[in-house]
Amino acid sequence: MSASRTERLLNLLIALLDTKYGLSRAVLREKVYHSAGDGDAAFGRMFERDKADLKQFGFEIETILEQGLGSDDPASTRYRIGKESNTLPDVHLTPAEGTVLLLAAQLWERAALGSAAASALRKLQASGGLADVELPAGVQPRIKPAGQAFDDIIGAMNGKHPVSFGYRAASTGREERRIVEPWGLGSRFGQWYLVGFDRERKAKRFFRLSRMTTDVHVEARDHCEIPSGFDTRAELDSLNELPLQEASLEVAEGRLLGLRKRAVDTTGLASGPGREGLPVLFRDTESLAEELASYGPHVRVVGPPELRDAVVRRLEGAAAFAAAPGVEILFPDAGPAPRARKRTSEDQLSRMLQLVPFLVHNQGLPIQEVADRFGISRKELIEDLKILICSGRPEGYPDDLFDIDWENEHVYIREHLELNRPIRFSVDEACALLTGLATLNGLPAQGGLSEDEQSGALESVTLKLTGAAGEAGRLAAAVAVPPVAPADASAFDVITTALHEGSQLHLSYLSQQRDSVSERDVDPLRLYSLDSTWYFEAYCHSKAGLRNFRLDRIEKIAPNGQRVSTSAEAQANTPAKLYTPNDDDVVVVLQLTRQGAGLADDYYAERTAALPDGGLLAEVRFGNADWLPMFVAQHGGAVRILSPQELTHASLAWLEAALGQYGMKAG
Repeated sequence: MSASRTERLLNLLIALLDTKYGLSRAVLREKVYHSAGDGDAAFGRMFERDKADLKQFGFEIETILEQGLGSDDPASTRYRIGKESNTLPDVHLTPAEGTVLLLAAQLWERAALGSAAASALRKLQASGGLADVELPAGVQPRIKPAGQAFDDIIGAMNGKHPVSFGYRAASTGREERRIVEPWGLGSRFGQWYLVGFDRERKAKRFFRLSRMTTDVHVEARDHCEIPSGFDTRAELDSLNELPLQEASLEVAEGRLLGLRKRAVDTTGLASGPGREGLPVLFRDTESLAEELASYGPHVRVVGPPELRDAVVRRLEGAAAFAAAPGVEILFPDAGPAPRARKRTSEDQLSRMLQLVPFLVHNQGLPIQEVADRFGISRKELIEDLKILICSGRPEGYPDDLFDIDWENEHVYIREHLELNRPIRFSVDEACALLTGLATLNGLPAQGGLSEDEQSGALESVTLKLTGAAGEAGRLAAAVAVPPVAPADASAFDVITTALHEGSQLHLSYLSQQRDSVSERDVDPLRLYSLDSTWYFEAYCHSKAGLRNFRLDRIEKIAPNGQRVSTSAEAQANTPAKLYTPNDDDVVVVLQLTRQGAGLADDYYAERTAALPDGGLLAEVRFGNADWLPMFVAQHGGAVRILSPQELTHASLAWLEAALGQYGMKAG
């Protein structure tokens, strides 16, 4: 939609807010629409559409009738919006409440709800309810949603639309097209599930996102409702964990140390030259298949058949994608390309309604900092500002327009036309904050707070935001996220104590990529997580650089009696990254399908470019390129390597060798 539409909606909103007695259609047509030459019918349709758009933002347009006249007389009907309509209620947070709220907002780092959480925080800051607080040093929990499907389903639930997708049923193994009314989205047993009404089967069903075989399509022309009182967490609690099964594997001698530690019989069973039999217990076929596919020719599945088939299916998908005709490597922009849906004038208006109060409360910020705060480019921000300075009250005098100046690269606003208060939380904004707060229960106290202080702050800020959100908070019960408390409390406690005391640590660490255990002396810098999988960043003395370690791969950890001995500091990025860049990194260009596009975020792509099929080109830095064939095999056709060529060939050779174990050829 065009910028003129955004300007018209903004001018209509200001006009309806600024009138005490209401404005007639004739006045609005002349002063706002400037379309006297258009027909009455065309103007009427446009006006009704614009009224509906403003209502989506929560602005209730009052209709005022002349006494004695009916509503069928448009000439005598006037319209207005109350000045307090849809403004965010006052929310005043204590420093402790602000700390836990920032932790909750940061949980969503890269998902669609991450943008919503950032937007909600800007609204609280613009209203003066949230003072500047910093993310607590040392510990940063995060949630890792299930890729693009997560974002698409959240958007569908927000808009009350059904979704359709291809799905491979666990019971039959067949792939079928499903049309589902999405009621809830949540995590259980390490997997994300959609709970909804299956229209074909006319019943409630659970769908695991990892079993979806196609993109999720939002049926935007259709409508559905989430049942009143629906609670996704309660629904997921009714799921039973899958029963234990035993996988019969053949593993290359001396390889896959991590897998061997999970074997039922650690002595192994003889299985031919250079091979060892390895029985491993598992519950979920797809999860184990993803892992085993990454091991390529180092492991062969003997049984059960469904596990073997799942591994082969991933290897065949990866091989087919790797062997497909290449695409041109072209990055037209300098940085990561946005993957969100195409921005509309409603999106732009929503941003402007945040931008005005934000500028009022943050006078003189550098223009690039403002753009960064809103997650847009400098060019997009200037386009917004140009629309604002041309918008205002219908009279059109200089004092009736926004007065904004950015000539000296700093932004000042001198006339805000009483739009100095942010609008209420949207559904996804309320969901991002309230769901995030619920997830922090059980997390060890942070930011200098005691356990009781953090628990009290969580409870009080939740009550305040629930009241401020009102009806918009309805989606919070439809999203149930995994707990972020660490599964291994002992290692977590050792590291947090060392962080507090400035102590050095000695650890025995299993590197999955190098398939070996090494001894390290490290200076710990901070802890962070993805769901319940925790990592810590540290200065590694043996590598003379910053490294990241998974807590569940630490075999032993204890203080070594030394104080931290370097001036190294945690990287400035917030939240922490899983990967710390170094000068000797390998720069790799990946092609990602639409389903795999989220990998660009997971691996911190430095440049991306959208492809016509909805996929992405992504330029990513890797410290160790040797494991990239494993990476390609693991994702089963969602990613391939385009450059450098030697890695392209290496990944295809890895897949060919893996498939050869099953008597199959790549392609």
